[in-house]
Amino acid sequence: MATLDQKSPNVLLQSLCCRITGKSEAEVAHQFQYAVRVIGSNYAPTIERDEFLVSEKIKKELLKQRREADAALFSELHRKLQTQSVLKHRWSVLYLLLSLSEDPRKPSSRVGNYGALFAQALPRDAHSTPFYCTRPQSLALGYGERSAGLSASVGTSGISSLAFSDESAAGGGQPLGSRLAWTLPVSCSPSSALALPATRPLLGPPVPSTRVVRPRRDGEVSEAALVRDILYVFQGIDGKFIKMSAQDNCYKIDSKVVLCKSLRDTSSRLAELGWLHNKVRKYTDARSLDRAFGLVGQSFCASLHQELKEYYRLLSVLHSQLQVEDEQGVNVCTESSLTLRRLLVWMYDPKVRLKTLAALVDFCQGRKGGELASAVHSYGKTGDPHMRALVQHILSLVSHPILNFLYRWIYDGELEDTYHEFFVASDPNVKTDRLWHDKYSLRKSMIPSFITMDQARKVLLIGKSINFLHQVCHDRTPPAKITPASKSADTPKDAAELLSDLEGAFQEKIDAAYFDTSKYLLDVLNRNYLLLEHLQAMRRYLLLGQGDFIRHLMDLLKPELVRPATTLYQHNLTGILETAVRATNAQFDNAEILKRLDVRLLEVSPGDTGWDVFSLDYHVDGPIATVFTRECMGHYLRVFNFLWRAKRMEYTLTDIWKGQMCNAKLLKTMPELSGVLHQCHILASEMVHFIHQMQYYITFEVLECSWDELWNKVQQAQDLDHIIAAHDVFLDTIISRCLLDNNSRSLLNQLRAIFDQIIEFQSAQDSLYRSALEELTLRLQYEEKKRQREGEWGVTAEQEAEEKKRIQEFKETIPKMRSQLRILTHFYQSIVQQFLVLLMTNSDESLRFLSFRLDFNEHYRAREPRLRASLGASRGRRLSNI
Repeated sequence: MATLDQKSPNVLLQSLCCRITGKSEAEVAHQFQYAVRVIGSNYAPTIERDEFLVSEKIKKELLKQRREADAALFSELHRKLQTQSVLKHRWSVLYLLLSLSEDPRKPSSRVGNYGALFAQALPRDAHSTPFYCTRPQSLALGYGERSAGLSASVGTSGISSLAFSDESAAGGGQPLGSRLAWTLPVSCSPSSALALPATRPLLGPPVPSTRVVRPRRDGEVSEAALVRDILYVFQGIDGKFIKMSAQDNCYKIDSKVVLCKSLRDTSSRLAELGWLHNKVRKYTDARSLDRAFGLVGQSFCASLHQELKEYYRLLSVLHSQLQVEDEQGVNVCTESSLTLRRLLVWMYDPKVRLKTLAALVDFCQGRKGGELASAVHSYGKTGDPHMRALVQHILSLVSHPILNFLYRWIYDGELEDTYHEFFVASDPNVKTDRLWHDKYSLRKSMIPSFITMDQARKVLLIGKSINFLHQVCHDRTPPAKITPASKSADTPKDAAELLSDLEGAFQEKIDAAYFDTSKYLLDVLNRNYLLLEHLQAMRRYLLLGQGDFIRHLMDLLKPELVRPATTLYQHNLTGILETAVRATNAQFDNAEILKRLDVRLLEVSPGDTGWDVFSLDYHVDGPIATVFTRECMGHYLRVFNFLWRAKRMEYTLTDIWKGQMCNAKLLKTMPELSGVLHQCHILASEMVHFIHQMQYYITFEVLECSWDELWNKVQQAQDLDHIIAAHDVFLDTIISRCLLDNNSRSLLNQLRAIFDQIIEFQSAQDSLYRSALEELTLRLQYEEKKRQREGEWGVTAEQEAEEKKRIQEFKETIPKMRSQLRILTHFYQSIVQQFLVLLMTNSDESLRFLSFRLDFNEHYRAREPRLRASLGASRGRRLSNI
């Protein structure tokens, strides 16, 4: 010892032993060896490290002693202690107090001597942690020196459990192989040999061994040979007596070997570890070199290798022990040597671990990437804390590449997924204009089960927003300025920390990146590309919201649109459009919006007029085309054509009413026309009422209500997808409620037939007024001629006869006009009645209410029996709902 450094740990430890015992260095050898062992061990209490349980036990002890006041005082002091952050290991303090409070005179399971203390079991192992810490080399103790003092205190040992402990989590605990090597006995002297019970002995004085050695039969294989074979089998290597049976897929003892039943059964149970080892090793060997397995698969193989490494470390310790016994000539029958029963106890926990790994390998067959991580995560949903800890450790390694993919995607917008392991997929063939809709998507099979669908959707949106800003908006702002990057999962330990708090820190990171990136994208679209202004322009122009502009445009276009469609020229119509813009409030709109407004002529069919092919158009490009896609613009054009046709009906009926009001006084001198004119007035009133109610329904109940919902959703939108979804819902709503969807095709056909009747009625009335005004002009001319020649002969009899003949011929045309109007009225009313029947049977409540307004005085109901039945049924349904 004198040659060693005076400040080395072993010298200081020996000095401490001398100081405590008051003996010389030669006399404290045994105490020194014991102290070395205590320092080098990971000995810990066998109870659960739960502060609450210890405090409850203290209170129960106080209550047993009838010290209720002290129990209440302790509870209050413990509550105050929990609110303080001074002590980090409150459990240890409470456990110390509990231990000190026990009565030393009371018989208990406390350790009676050092031998009994260490005759229980090896310290609890946390898990096969990669943080391997060797025994300090400053303790220069040879194997012989250790065995002299330690052999008397070594007993049965079970290999560690998988539960995490404070020491192992901090990296301070020694791996299982090192601690087993430190505690395995090598002395074969009777004084140092202890019995090997099948279970862990209770704490207390050591029990003398009474084991009887069974005599061997002739030719029987010794247990030492079997132990040597078993150690080879543990590594997947065939032994001399135990070999792999390809037919039965298991290790079997040669049938020619003479062996008692107990040893044969024990050997078969131990040989299962070799089969489990081979299963795991075969999987890792086959997959480790497979590049297509991806980074996640390689991480899984690395975690299996790490577990096998700890398993090999244990086997190396057992091999060294066997080699030492061979060198010293130890008889197998002695209690301190390796036996099958001891191996069975020591290898229990490794066997459980290997079983878990083998089952995990089976469960993960054919999986890769996020699907593999999901398989590992789902396998960890078990009530066994040891198995759960093992799977969590493997999951932290497996999920490390996935979290790296995720952080690169949400903070840089980069997707380097060579082997298609990440749950975000990219299609390189998609063009820039469809980047938001089609380029990036979710691989649902690759979403790890510990990541929710909402989190996966947010992750997709974050990276998609970054790429949309760079490639479509041409925004060069670095991603780090959009959202500050937090600490990434640089190591598996960081990944394990994130996985342990998926609803806390992990969720906060994703939410922060999602809100920052989405808010910045919407700001860019609104500030640089006027997204909201374009949305309002669609409402004003394509949905006819700018009333003064639409009315003035119709007035200017009327001379052009009444002509055949083949005679129209787009540049003429464009000039009229610009005139209408300059003459109305539309001139105050943003120039960026007005330059996108244009005229479009639809495909011409035979017999079409300008009214049938005219349409307004709105050009969209760049980022706003992501919201106003081609499909959306097609919907806008369909709605515009419908609204334009309905507006034309209102415009036409206005002209009809003007004609009736202007000609009513002129034609009073022709009483024979009063019946026909009255019939025209009645039919025109019916049509005006119908069109007014339809316009009210379309304008207020469809467009305004839907627009208000859209605008509120856009104002509350958190990302671009919310705006796109709200806009799509808006278009779908007005398409369906304006009778433009497939389900309303019959209603739309009836409505178009009603519009055609209005046009036909206008033509019939114009023809009536034209002929009536011509007749009135001729009569006035005849009367004027008679006045001019008053006092003379006047008109001749021939002229008077011609006048009477012409008047008679005109009167003969009146029944024809009346009949034509009657047919027109009947046809119009029958179409309206069919339209009302369809409305009453429609599932949309607003359309059923529209039918009430169209037939508010039950004029059509009295004429149509089906309408009475439908009306009664609908009222019955409403009453039943009430």
